[in-house]
Amino acid sequence: MQFEWDPRKARENLRKHGVGFDEAATVFGDPLAVTFPDPDHSEMEERLLTFGMSRQRRLLVISHTVRSPRVRIISARRVTRHERTIYEEG
Repeated sequence: MQFEWDPRKARENLRKHGVGFDEAATVFGDPLAVTFPDPDHSEMEERLLTFGMSRQRRLLVISHTVRSPRVRIISARRVTRHERTIYEEG
C-alpha cells in the first residue's frame, strides 16, 4: 500500500495531536482495523475513517481518502472512548 499526504498538514497534525503520518500509515497493517465512510466531512471526494492499532501500539483514528493507487492521509489522532469501543467490538 502506498501513502501520500500534505507535508504542511502532517506537521500541523503532529503539533496538534501528537501523531505523525508515518505512524498513522502503520494502522493500515492492523488486521483488526475497522474502516467506515465519513460523508459528513467531504462533499467532493469519498472520505473514510479507519480505527486501528499503530506499530507504536497506539489506537488511532485516521481520516483518509483513496487516490488510486495511493491512500491520502488527511488527519490522525488517538481514538476517543467511544471509538475504542467500536474498534474493540469490531
